[in-house]
Amino acid sequence: MLPLLFLLVFKFPCSFAASDSVYESFLQCFTNQSSTSNQLSNVLFPQSDPSYPSVLRAYIRNARFNSSSTPKPVIIVTPLLESHVSAAVICSRNLGFQLRIRSGGHDFEGISYVSDRPFFILDMFNLRSISIDMEEESAWVGAGATLGELYYSIWQKSKVHGFPAGVCPTVGVGGHFSGGGYGNMLRKYGLSVDNVVDAKIVDVNGRILDREGMGEDLFWAIRGGGGASFGVVLAYKIKLVPVPETVTVFRAERTLDQNATDFVFRWQTVAPTTDNNLFMRMLVQLITRNKQKTVRASILTLYLGGAHGLVALLQKDFPELGLKKENCMEMSWIESVLWWANFENGTSPDVLLDRDPDDADFLKRKSDYVQTPISKDGLEWLWKRMIELGKPGLVLNPYGGRMDEIKATDTPMPHRAGNLYKLQYSITWDEPGAEAERNYTNLVNRLHSYMTAFVSKNPRRAFFPYRDIDNGISKTGSYEEGKVYGIKYFTENFERLVDVKTAVDPANFFRNEQSIPPRTRSTSDVSRVSKLSMSGRTINMLLAALVCLSLSFGDI
Repeated sequence: MLPLLFLLVFKFPCSFAASDSVYESFLQCFTNQSSTSNQLSNVLFPQSDPSYPSVLRAYIRNARFNSSSTPKPVIIVTPLLESHVSAAVICSRNLGFQLRIRSGGHDFEGISYVSDRPFFILDMFNLRSISIDMEEESAWVGAGATLGELYYSIWQKSKVHGFPAGVCPTVGVGGHFSGGGYGNMLRKYGLSVDNVVDAKIVDVNGRILDREGMGEDLFWAIRGGGGASFGVVLAYKIKLVPVPETVTVFRAERTLDQNATDFVFRWQTVAPTTDNNLFMRMLVQLITRNKQKTVRASILTLYLGGAHGLVALLQKDFPELGLKKENCMEMSWIESVLWWANFENGTSPDVLLDRDPDDADFLKRKSDYVQTPISKDGLEWLWKRMIELGKPGLVLNPYGGRMDEIKATDTPMPHRAGNLYKLQYSITWDEPGAEAERNYTNLVNRLHSYMTAFVSKNPRRAFFPYRDIDNGISKTGSYEEGKVYGIKYFTENFERLVDVKTAVDPANFFRNEQSIPPRTRSTSDVSRVSKLSMSGRTINMLLAALVCLSLSFGDI
């Protein structure tokens, strides 16, 4: 009978709202642990709270996980203080609930806010303070801050400093940095985590630890291995990097009738080997011209210097481009941030503070690494396959430069030297429903399959922040399940991550479908929910599920 009742709880999330027992128990524990009862109405949101739907929806960026059938958290915790985070960890453990940690919501598979087991969400968006020390050229950045807020704060203090991170301003710092942090200055300065010098984390026991307190192994793990496997990252201390007063951007495009194949083939050898100050992302997209599908290849560029130097460089390295000074735009670094984020020239940097809530498309993303150039014949074959599919696109991000100089083992993110560029497969659609999702994800999966011969092998590598459930999932939290996806994301670094996990969270409390597993899974984790189910509190909760079987929570 108990398994059936648990099934009902999962299927009808409103059942938790029908019973106040879980919330009351959590509230009592939370109040005791955080030593405060003030402002808790702005911190704890049970399903019965009128603000619950909007709080949950605000940071869902993938509409696939915004439906009535999507499992909902029993409680959303939006901490205002570090002690609130500690209390959330301790009380979630005491009640036997999973804790999903969200800081931004740019999660391609919704892992940070969806679970098939009873769970709470710890949403970090209130912990977004940014403190910049220009004398030290460093900053402490709260995990709930966005990249746009970080860039804006740096710009307010200095016009000749920046930070190497992503190009989308609404990405949350916590998830971005803990997964590696990839952006358009990586060829000059590496990943975000290559410029992280300290951090604060809440461990499984609720302790708040800095780098010294957590030790070098855990500090290593949360700089690219995914912080949510090991604890709750509160903040990162970063080292700012110098940027020139003037940088240069340009966009160049070619279609198939404009020798796009030669354009892409040449890009593969130039983009990863040219001057470290130059980053040239390539987009490969399908467009309709004269009522027929064709391929368009576009280069988007950031050059840390003036247009004259860029034109001279590319006349030598990429003469086929035919770049002229009038094709370039000189601007400040903060203006280039806006340009890369597709804002119109002249837009105020204030727009970087807009978190753009309630904005979500249906999407699927996948990733690969290319280690040898794809031949012209191979590219032309690929274009035919893309035209047949009719929808998915590719984003090609060059490596080289500083990425070749950093050892694969220096951080958990191992994809360094030997990779020419990273591929992102991209598909976005508007139609809701399971059938549309199947159709569109099938298209991108087929494109991914077509690329098998051209990408890394043994293992076929993938970029962890572009999380993809197709790489494997963990249902039981076992080492064997984790190794399936762990080797793809972390290659030789996976085993060290497992060792760190085993040391700091042996019972596997911090767990999700693609988390790092402990080497030997604790029986306490296996039995925690089943033991709890025998308590009077949980029996009442399960019985309350029967009260609202005819109800549904509705789309959020």
